[in-house]
Amino acid sequence: MNFFRKALIILSLTIILIYVCNITLLPDSIILAQGEILDLKAMYGITINEKKKEQGSVQASSNINKNTVNDVGKLDINFNLFGKIPVKEMSVNVIPNTKVIPMGKAIGMKLYTDGVLVVGMTEINGKSPCENCGIHEGDRIIEINKNKINDTNELIETVSKSNGRVLEIKYESNEEIKTTNIEPVKNGDNEYKLGLWVRDATAGVGTMTFYEPSTGAFATLGHGIADIDTRQLITISNGELVTTNIVSIVKGEKGKPGEIIGTIDNCVNLGEINKNTEYGVYGKISSSSRINVQNEPLGEMEVALRKEIKTGKAQILCELENGKREEYEIEIQKIYINNNENNKSMIVKITDKRLIDKTGGIIQGMSGAPIIQNGKFIGAITHVMVNDPTTGYAVFGDLMVEQMKEMNNSIK
Repeated sequence: MNFFRKALIILSLTIILIYVCNITLLPDSIILAQGEILDLKAMYGITINEKKKEQGSVQASSNINKNTVNDVGKLDINFNLFGKIPVKEMSVNVIPNTKVIPMGKAIGMKLYTDGVLVVGMTEINGKSPCENCGIHEGDRIIEINKNKINDTNELIETVSKSNGRVLEIKYESNEEIKTTNIEPVKNGDNEYKLGLWVRDATAGVGTMTFYEPSTGAFATLGHGIADIDTRQLITISNGELVTTNIVSIVKGEKGKPGEIIGTIDNCVNLGEINKNTEYGVYGKISSSSRINVQNEPLGEMEVALRKEIKTGKAQILCELENGKREEYEIEIQKIYINNNENNKSMIVKITDKRLIDKTGGIIQGMSGAPIIQNGKFIGAITHVMVNDPTTGYAVFGDLMVEQMKEMNNSIK
């Protein structure tokens, strides 16, 4: 009898473990295109219901799994065991069907921080005025004595006028607004300093991923721009998309990434940058004639659904010589179809001998190169694997489109 009781307990615990694992592996959020079917692999006994707010309360509709999703926007759903016990919540972001023009154009970017970014600390005449103030590298100073600080010049001027009086400093650290006090110290040149190294701008070269003709929006890089010292994603107030002149190509080698070396001196402004995210940099083109979209080699095409992306052959479009863009063959080796957490959505490998001869594979500056498969835009190059420059990561196109749509909505 004890044997059968133990066996029943073990069986029950095993079933519970299987259910828990199944539910835990489900993502917290997914992206669907308008008109796509919600097809979640749920085990027997689990129902999937939409949460609806009616008259101040939350009500659950009938099981919506396997149904077509037609309404654009955010859909909140519940997973319930046997229709009664809530076990998980998930958000579904439904984006409209979108057409874009893959660009593959080398561009330059200038980004201006929101406030000033702290990138280091130093002593002044043997004193450290910012010691124990709570400010660290990567934090942003946004106000001094309740006056907004927009750039380094404003910070220097405010500190200089303090005459050594204690300053109230408002700063952002890990997305939390904090306040501290620092008493400036006079240096050898009789100038008051805080003992902080700060920066208010950064610049770089990359590849424009796509342009959306209906809104004038663009996407580039497929990953965000991080500060060179702190390695943290830069929170920007604005920025400029500009032309670049490719100077040379440094080939990538095992353990040593290559790069596109370009200059943005005497550049022409192409548009405004509004958003710097983990999934790329986004903004609006000031005039479509400036990027000559009428003569784009691939023209306008649909953004593929994730289920349409297959392992195997695909192409990237990129510019390695000024004014000359070409398509190159790649192979999609692995697809992380449920990944909505970062920009490493696919593993790709450069197979085109022409590109390998020129660059050694994926190099810095190629980030954002659009990937095309079966006549549809599916994503963009983001990272190279240092130990094998022919292999790297790419981000899903729908993740980039979602960020672009959010930007469009925020600046209407």
